[in-house]
Amino acid sequence: MNRERNRPLGALLAAATVLMVASAVIVVPAGLTLNPSDTAATLAAVRARPGLHLLELGLDVLGWLALAAAGLTLAARELRERPGVLVPAGLLALAGAAGLLHDAGNLAVTQMAAVPDAEAAAQAVLLTAKWSVNLAGLLWTASTAVAVMALPLPEALRRFGVAAAVSGLAAVVLPWTAGAAGPGPVLEQAGYALHLPVMAWWVVLAWRWLR
Repeated sequence: MNRERNRPLGALLAAATVLMVASAVIVVPAGLTLNPSDTAATLAAVRARPGLHLLELGLDVLGWLALAAAGLTLAARELRERPGVLVPAGLLALAGAAGLLHDAGNLAVTQMAAVPDAEAAAQAVLLTAKWSVNLAGLLWTASTAVAVMALPLPEALRRFGVAAAVSGLAAVVLPWTAGAAGPGPVLEQAGYALHLPVMAWWVVLAWRWLR
């Protein structure tokens, strides 16, 4: 792939990762992790710091939008020359869409935090948002696994991609160990850590295309 043509794609991938990491850096220390197993505490945390919550939510929305745009850009550029790239590109775009669905749930929770007696409805929204982001992680991991095979890559980067996909799959499986209530803050943070290699692999691709 021509590097000049792919600089915008690299910029989108880098922006997606930076924005999502920035959002997580705000969420975790501030205790704004949206936890369906303790809905009352979640609503109280959002109610106490709505501005900060909206800031991290805005960053996350921009991150998932950038990821979806990167997938669509990759598909549009390589469809004629390299049809095999369409699958990982499509999966990447779908991951971005699932992430946006997750953020839509987060925004709804922000509004519910200001409404009395909204705990039962908020729990359902929180569960939907949690499983939406898990779906996004699954799609992003699948995109990584397919891209390893479809893209022309150095052997070292290909091996890194395989390891990243395994780590991402572990992140996707982790919430299922929590049962119907969904993952609590500790499991969620472990999932973030396990998904970092997937994000890092795409950042390396972005760097290669930006140079």
